[in-house]
Amino acid sequence: MLSAQYLLNFAFINNKLLTHMKNANIIGLQENDCTKIAEKLNILLANYSVFYQNTRGSHWNIKGDQFFTLHPKFEELYNSLVLKIDEIAERILTLGATPAHNYSDYLKVATIQESQEVSDGTKSVENILNSFKVVIDLQRELLDITDRAGDEGTNSQMSDYITEQEKEVWMYNSYLGK
Repeated sequence: MLSAQYLLNFAFINNKLLTHMKNANIIGLQENDCTKIAEKLNILLANYSVFYQNTRGSHWNIKGDQFFTLHPKFEELYNSLVLKIDEIAERILTLGATPAHNYSDYLKVATIQESQEVSDGTKSVENILNSFKVVIDLQRELLDITDRAGDEGTNSQMSDYITEQEKEVWMYNSYLGK
């Protein structure tokens, strides 16, 4: 005889699989492609979340003669990042998967590290540029994966992010005189 807990776990797993399959079938994607894309999106989500918190830290703690220039620029950036975090999580859900939500999980998979230097403007901008490099690289990987899978929704989202962020990279590099 099967235990009640086993049956509950089995029902939960099957329900998640059915939801996953239902979403994949309805949006015209293969289930295994949705799983692969969602896994990569969760890594991107983790990196965005650390990037966001680092930018908030710089916004809160910036000091010196660059304060009036960088304080509002950092706020503009973290507002943009938080919107992308939400959009990425919603895309993961659309693909029938579950977005990660714990910082402890994010820190295990994120390439972007928590920033310790948040009061120096130049170092903060360099950290932002390094973070953009990580998320742009991940988004380019997703472009390849989603193109092969025929996932226009995620592909378009990543393409839009890259276009916006390439301009941001140019502006932050110009600020540093590069």
